Amino acid sequence: MKTTFGIFFALSALLLGACANHDLRDHAGQAPDFDLVEFFDGKSIAHGQFQDRFGKVRRRFTVDIEGDWDGEQLTLTEDFTYDDGDTERRIWRIKKGPTDNSWVGTADGVIGQANGEVSGNAMHWRYRFDLATGPNKTMRVAFDDWLWLQTPNRLLNKAYVSRLGVDIGEVTIFFEREGDQ
Repeated sequence: MKTTFGIFFALSALLLGACANHDLRDHAGQAPDFDLVEFFDGKSIAHGQFQDRFGKVRRRFTVDIEGDWDGEQLTLTEDFTYDDGDTERRIWRIKKGPTDNSWVGTADGVIGQANGEVSGNAMHWRYRFDLATGPNKTMRVAFDDWLWLQTPNRLLNKAYVSRLGVDIGEVTIFFEREGDQ
């Protein structure tokens, strides 16, 4: 019995890990072109959920986002409302990176900085994060975030979440620019 469970767990982790094997170069030339500032400058709303590594939905949420581009920095104020009534505010500060298509960002809970790159209709964004798991408790996780612009006003985000190199779940989010629903 233990051997069967161990094999099942190992195969599940392997299959979930395989899901994150995207290549940003595959999106070069794909339309519509994703412009981070153009999409997030202003108001948008997002709806999402976190699923554990076995596919069980653990938490749903809505995010009201206010973006402000000052010519050098994109500030995203994200107000989360979770299905259990909890609320959270996260403020991202995002700037152009060292190359034309790269971005770097910081926010409370992000360890160091997030690093991202855009190609065609996609963005790949990676960072480590201290995720709140209860009162005064956090768990350090890694986010491997993929964003795909579906239309000029709609964005799909899939984030693969791991801890110590083991996949623990996925976050799926749909963004819409306000007034464009």
